[in-house]
Amino acid sequence: MLVTVERDGNVAVVTMNRPEAMNALSSALREELAKAMVAVDADDSIHAVVLTGAGQRAFTAGLDLKELGTQGLGAANAETPQANPVKAIEQCRKPVIGAINGVAITGGFEVAVACDILIASENARFADTHARVGIMPGWGLSQKLSRLIGISRAKELSLSGNFLDAQTACAWGLVNRVVPAEELLPAAKKLAADIASADPGMIQAYKRLIDDGYAVPFGEAMALEHERSSSANSQVNKAEVEARRMAVMERGRAQQS
Repeated sequence: MLVTVERDGNVAVVTMNRPEAMNALSSALREELAKAMVAVDADDSIHAVVLTGAGQRAFTAGLDLKELGTQGLGAANAETPQANPVKAIEQCRKPVIGAINGVAITGGFEVAVACDILIASENARFADTHARVGIMPGWGLSQKLSRLIGISRAKELSLSGNFLDAQTACAWGLVNRVVPAEELLPAAKKLAADIASADPGMIQAYKRLIDDGYAVPFGEAMALEHERSSSANSQVNKAEVEARRMAVMERGRAQQS
């Protein structure tokens, strides 16, 4: 299988499973990954997702250039939304944590930044080689990267094609933290489990509010928050608030002990 899905309670671990080719995104792998993400999104028993690559060399090395050399770039550009893995990750209602275990190059970089949260192994490295292979990005990297790390840093990476190491990626705000390779999946799964322990409907609505607000000017985003919070909060009764307050206090005590 080019993509595997394993369950750990309410967490799904989705793995790109082509380690002999550095998890390169062949048309078959792209389609399987998109289908896997659509499936976990539709499964109400899954509350959070971890996305990673098999092995320690690569998260994914990007589009399979050997395949594109035979089929042409049009094969990737002509894909339906159902076979577009980045769109499937972006549209997943559940939070997606990218566990970046190795290199994330070009299209693989785009898959990484489609995730909601990134945790990197010390082996992780990022590179945007679109300019060097003569292909314009089509999965959002040219717009997302500047918003994540700043326009000057984004231009440095994208116009040079140079690699960005894990620690610098963390310092620049691209990844949340860097952990030893053997701790990557446990750390990602623990965070996913923490998220999955909250009310799934609330998590999905909050994620959507953050994403929708980030996509519009700040003033519109503030108005959007006011509109949605007024609607949602008016439906919360006092008993629910008190029960959840007590649960938050109990969780805080448990985390301190």
